[in-house]
Amino acid sequence: MMSEITVDGKLTLKKGASSKILMKYMDPATEILLHRTRAVCDAIMVGSNTIKIDNSFLTVRHVKGKSPLRVIPSSMADIPLDANVLGPDAPTVVAVSAKAPESRVEAIRNRGVHVLVSGEDRVHLPLLMQQLYDIFSVRTMMIEGGPTLNWHMLHYRLVDEIRLIHLPFIVGGADTPSLVGGMHIEDENQMIRLVLKNHYLCGTNLVTEYRVCYSGEHTGHEGHTQS
Repeated sequence: MMSEITVDGKLTLKKGASSKILMKYMDPATEILLHRTRAVCDAIMVGSNTIKIDNSFLTVRHVKGKSPLRVIPSSMADIPLDANVLGPDAPTVVAVSAKAPESRVEAIRNRGVHVLVSGEDRVHLPLLMQQLYDIFSVRTMMIEGGPTLNWHMLHYRLVDEIRLIHLPFIVGGADTPSLVGGMHIEDENQMIRLVLKNHYLCGTNLVTEYRVCYSGEHTGHEGHTQS
């Protein structure tokens, strides 16, 4: 998982705003890092709502390398047909549920896009990961998701590492999207713990890299308290 994030943990300027507004303020070196990361991955995934707001291409442009397979979960196949990810710049998979209207599914296929049925009522992410592994030989995938997709991927323990590009801004807003949304946890035992692997400056932006440790995994920091 890779994302730009403000000091107060926000992904965008406000609810419904494109993340591109804040990404303008990334150091050029950090933008190159973003595209270099895309180039070494087999696939890149974003949610359908992010596509509706940002209309990103999700291609490699600032470094040499092949653009990854673009993967868009869209349970009801309601991704806009003029979305840039449905264009010819890179191969794309749209994952839908069995309940998606056939007319929408066919319209997406007519754009030359692969469509996978990955669940009954909604896209089941573990099934989608298995399909990507079996059909498209995806072994490494970058997630540039919004808070909902990020939460579901973490909930199903499908994220191994998190890389954050820290932007020196505070935007505030109780409903401004943050890195992870989803359900509230009930107690500290449900927290997903991270181990800092690396931190460095990329241009003028701080970048932090974490290993994700799920419940039952050893982080090396359990049991340490200080008063």
